[in-house]
Amino acid sequence: MVFMRILIVALCLLSCGMVRAQDSSDERTVRDKILALENAWNQAEEHKDSKALDSLLAPTMVYVDYDGSLMSKAEFLASVKRVALHPEQIVNDQMTAQVYGDVVVVNGLYREKGSLEGKPYVRRGRFTDTWVNFDGAWLCVASQSTLIER
Repeated sequence: MVFMRILIVALCLLSCGMVRAQDSSDERTVRDKILALENAWNQAEEHKDSKALDSLLAPTMVYVDYDGSLMSKAEFLASVKRVALHPEQIVNDQMTAQVYGDVVVVNGLYREKGSLEGKPYVRRGRFTDTWVNFDGAWLCVASQSTLIER
């Protein structure tokens, strides 16, 4: 009888461990997907591809730019399309993604260089993006960036 109880407890613990291992694998898959979406965002922004960006952002997305300005999705997309803006390179580094069910929070560093109104610029900053899974589609609902010293 005692042996059966020990066996049942051991099986329960073992099955809990397998569920955790599966969750870790699922979380890793989600993290990889979101980090790939972050890189796709950079590519779309570099190429001023507002259609690709539109597909990554929730309709209610809120964007806080490095200067503290607050933009809606439409305002952000318009800012990317500005004729005077010519991003040459946008690169993320040291990204981490924390999975909370259907929500993922990404933190990282970014480097951006290009020209604005004919003047070259180089920026380095930290960012936080929040992604939510809407019926299988991961969309960014909030993004914030802060400049840091080079």
